Amino acid sequence: MAKSDFDELMSIGIDIGKDTFHIVGFDPTGQRVLRKPIKRLALVATFEKLPRCIVGMEACLSAHFVSRTLREMGFEPRIIPAIYVKPFNKGQKNDYNDAEAIAEAALRPNLQTVSEKSQDQLDLQALHRVRSRLVSRRTATINQIRAFLIEQGITVRKGLRALKNSFETILEERKDEISPRMRAILIGLYGDWMWMDDRIVKVSAEIEEISRTEENCVNVMTVPGIGPMISTAMVAAIGEGEAFDRGRDFAAWVGLVPRQYSTGGRTVLGRISKRGSRYLRMLFVQAAKIIMMRPHRWPDFSFGEWLARASERMHRNKAAVALANKLARMAWSILRHKTAFDAPRDEVAIGV
Repeated sequence: MAKSDFDELMSIGIDIGKDTFHIVGFDPTGQRVLRKPIKRLALVATFEKLPRCIVGMEACLSAHFVSRTLREMGFEPRIIPAIYVKPFNKGQKNDYNDAEAIAEAALRPNLQTVSEKSQDQLDLQALHRVRSRLVSRRTATINQIRAFLIEQGITVRKGLRALKNSFETILEERKDEISPRMRAILIGLYGDWMWMDDRIVKVSAEIEEISRTEENCVNVMTVPGIGPMISTAMVAAIGEGEAFDRGRDFAAWVGLVPRQYSTGGRTVLGRISKRGSRYLRMLFVQAAKIIMMRPHRWPDFSFGEWLARASERMHRNKAAVALANKLARMAWSILRHKTAFDAPRDEVAIGV
């Protein structure tokens, strides 16, 4: 397809697939003038022949790579959350209809788009995802060990450390009750557990090293309750926070605001929306709960008086979410404006 086939393109929508992309383009009058599939490897060759314009794509695994490639070629890529594309989808679901909906959504001036991630951000995000998977699999392995022991009539008190400290003793003292095959199975699972422990420690150490050398992470860690995990996860997810106009927008994106169902001038607020990043939301709530476990430290914080009053009138979990919202807003402000929190540096020691 030659560039001379078009006078001008207003927008292009790409439905990104594993091997094949489907593209649909509109001219300034809104007429569809481009509709074709292309192979992934033909992306650059195809777009070199097209006029420079807005290119929309849904947020997915390849979106940031495709966005960077097209931006280097002079296009204006826009990564759109799938939930914002759905209202523009007409007819039944297929690749071309999806691409057409993306092309239309990309033209909306007030549509919230996803910030393009750099390679460093993707690398850091990958470290967090690997660590999260390892922690999840470790928990599953420990639960399986407990389940097999219960089948043998052996129970162990709660806690990872309690099982680790008593595992070898149980195998030795209960060797007459546990069959040789079951003993081999349990030893194998324990070996898996120890291997995952070692991997988690190594990945966590790498994340902590990045948090000490990355300026934005260092600034964010001055907020009480925020340590290497949250600071690096924030930088990996939102960069310098330029996608948000204010802290409350970031807190809403994380999902730390009430779900709203309002009509006719009547405002109805429910539980938290749980939209956006589930991982970041979990980290912020964990940080808030750690701070709430140490009320003797509250007077040292600028929000200490507010937290004391909130803990008196709210349920503990509700107060923790409210505090997590406040931490998220402060963290965004510091990240965006490249400043430091007005708290002593030793408060970082209680961070997540």
